[in-house]
Amino acid sequence: MTGELVVVNKHEDVVRLDPASIIPAIVTRAGARAEEKFAEFFAASIRNVNTRMAYLRAVTKFFAWIDAKALGLDKIRPLHVATYIELLGRDCSAPTVKQNLAAIRMLFDYLILGQVIEMNPAAAVRGPSYSAKKGKTPVLDQDETRQLLGAIDATTLVGARDRAVIGLMVYTFARVGALAAMNIEDYYAQGKRWWVRLHEKGGKLHELPCHHKLEELLDVYLEIAQLGEQKKGPLFRTATGKTGKLTVKRMTRRDVYRMVRRRATEAGIETKIGCHTFRATGITNYLENGGTLEKAQQLANHESARTTKLYDRRNDKLSLDEVERITI
Repeated sequence: MTGELVVVNKHEDVVRLDPASIIPAIVTRAGARAEEKFAEFFAASIRNVNTRMAYLRAVTKFFAWIDAKALGLDKIRPLHVATYIELLGRDCSAPTVKQNLAAIRMLFDYLILGQVIEMNPAAAVRGPSYSAKKGKTPVLDQDETRQLLGAIDATTLVGARDRAVIGLMVYTFARVGALAAMNIEDYYAQGKRWWVRLHEKGGKLHELPCHHKLEELLDVYLEIAQLGEQKKGPLFRTATGKTGKLTVKRMTRRDVYRMVRRRATEAGIETKIGCHTFRATGITNYLENGGTLEKAQQLANHESARTTKLYDRRNDKLSLDEVERITI
């Protein structure tokens, strides 16, 4: 089989694989056309690399379970899928189970279109009910965020980089993947203001003006790093050990997460925060200071205001105040 399939390993490095090396045995036994359509589903239908990786894991795990029962691809029935989903729900969260079922269902749909099988055994299977009115992402209040940024020594190159990274997530509500994908040219002047261009999911570009404090953080970082002339290069780069020097390699989401955890520990922040914390923190602070949900949705580049509402944690403080009314 020709062609290649792009996946991501545990270190978030892009890996290009020969499809034949990752096709489950049950698909191979179904014939060359089944192999072709299986590889084609991941290579052609799913553009986001992270989604591709998650769906590949999901269907591979399902087919391994089916293979243990000595079933052929054309012998899989709704009862088998329903049983698997029920078992999966014992160890995994509802969102994870729903994602696995979606991957299985979409693959079978594609195999039907490719005339590999006649029916989709996952079509009638229902996933677990799940509804979230508030996100689970830990957030920081205004004082804690200032404490975190203030604890970073911005006179060093790595310190200036780390403050700029955290500041960008706070002031733009940027996803860490969009931040990691930025090049130097994605921080640019337009009129009298500086703007940032975020590379969002699905290849979408999201452009918005910089907060004046973010401008300061980025300017300090770029001045110390002396990256101004390398417009096509990565904006945020990894450091070489403890030398304090940057490489030409782009920071990955995992690199940013490790940095955030390290900086939080150094600043005495006890909340177990992650990269997504700053998206929720920024949105909550914006709404606390008179911002509207509609504009927050626009700034966060959410498709639905319902998604933005999950990041609104203003009621957390209200709930705590009410609990403290108990004087027993």
